[in-house]
Amino acid sequence: MSLVAILHQHLAQASRLRALAAAVSGLLPDGARALDLGCGDGTLAELVLEARPDVRIIGADPLARGCRVPFARCDGARLPFASGEFDAVLLIDVVHHAVSPPDLLRETGRVARSLVVIKDHLADRLGSRPLLGMMDWIGNARFGVSVPHNYWRKHEWHAAFDELGWTVAAWNERLGLYSRILRPVFEHGLHFVAALQPRQSIA
Repeated sequence: MSLVAILHQHLAQASRLRALAAAVSGLLPDGARALDLGCGDGTLAELVLEARPDVRIIGADPLARGCRVPFARCDGARLPFASGEFDAVLLIDVVHHAVSPPDLLRETGRVARSLVVIKDHLADRLGSRPLLGMMDWIGNARFGVSVPHNYWRKHEWHAAFDELGWTVAAWNERLGLYSRILRPVFEHGLHFVAALQPRQSIA
């Protein structure tokens, strides 16, 4: 592991995961069965489960990394799950890694019963794309994760949701992912968590 990766892990990763778990856990319905698509090693899912013991989470990822939750190996092109099989699907820093983000979102909406939770990036800020690319490389390259730099502006996210017919139920850009000293550079205007309703709840 490089020095940069070690510094990232110790200075940013732990606080980022705790903040993400707090943001995500409050959005899940009571007793939800959720799919964490692009779960990595399952650390985030594990933290969500600590906060929400009423929830069940299954992980899915194209790469196997000793996942901490029940796990299926698959990509987002075609998920091996039935339509509406999960109450909620989590896409946490996943969409920008997809070869075809629209296809991934459509497939996610197929298996989500009533909720999709997305955490991803915003590319509106001046210089955001090279900065996000550097952050992506530091956080993911050593794991063999694809980094195609699919960073969207806010209006592109909303256009994609409109195209899919999804309703934005919640939108949060104040996540507290990093320490106060790091936020002006690495957080402000670069991240969001959204709760989306891809269809009417299935009775």
